[in-house]
Amino acid sequence: MKSFPWDQVERARVLVIGDVMLDRYWFGQVERISPEAPVPVVRVMRKEDRLGGAANVARNIVALGAQATLIGLVGADSDGQTVRTLLQADGIQERLVVDEQRPTTLKLRVIGRQQQLIRVDFEEQPTSLALSSIHQSMRSLLAQHDVVVLSDYAKGALKEVQSLITLARQAKIPVLVDPKGEDYSRYHGATLLTPNRLEMKQAVGAWQTEEELEHKAQQLRQQLALEALLITRSEQGMSIFVDEARHHVDAQAKEVFDVSGAGDTVLATLAVGRATGLDWVQAMYWANRAGGIAVGKLGTSVVTAKELS
Repeated sequence: MKSFPWDQVERARVLVIGDVMLDRYWFGQVERISPEAPVPVVRVMRKEDRLGGAANVARNIVALGAQATLIGLVGADSDGQTVRTLLQADGIQERLVVDEQRPTTLKLRVIGRQQQLIRVDFEEQPTSLALSSIHQSMRSLLAQHDVVVLSDYAKGALKEVQSLITLARQAKIPVLVDPKGEDYSRYHGATLLTPNRLEMKQAVGAWQTEEELEHKAQQLRQQLALEALLITRSEQGMSIFVDEARHHVDAQAKEVFDVSGAGDTVLATLAVGRATGLDWVQAMYWANRAGGIAVGKLGTSVVTAKELS
């Protein structure tokens, strides 16, 4: 397998557009059960905020040594300011749109004894004006980038994803999409889709054999006019389908600790790989390695160039 082109990475420019989230962690000790209900009482000892969703994709791109620009939505609130501060600290260029009619999307996780006890989500759909601003920002920034990544977490930022894909196609810039939902027709014309195993089943139905999966995958790829379709399959590794061919790599993870954010790492590595000239199969190999490292970490985290090399 071709080595990763590290000498070209710092010149790679990736434009990330999608659902920006703030992942908030409360770490604590659990020593008793509440007298009010049969639930553990967590005494919070430490709090931590991390970039999530599309912002975590951008964070992983920068951790690999490439350049990332992020377009997304935040609210006119303190959480939105926290997102900006974290982006700046990680060296991520941002063109965030402030939607004053909705809060910054927040996922609050309470962790006790290294286990997630509960997650509380704060989210609302964006306004049409905010979506229009995303479109305008993409149009102004496209020419400065080598690859576009669309990170869809179904929070609304990519509600008009088809128009964004059309813009990228007109500019002849590859567009990689991490999809959500059952209707993949909205991603028609993308260069690559990266559904996980469950998302693929939701889109095309279940399969019993590898031959049946290949048939369904190639059919979907052709229907959507994709150059490639990559399916992340957890402990079964990854499979990519291109031009009537299938390529597969086995999973790399020695121990799965937490899968949250691993898809972001895979998508980021694919984008950087393509921006530096790797073909899809080579990019999948490195993305699989990065994903195997990511699932060994707690919560949304990054895989660095040092870890991957």
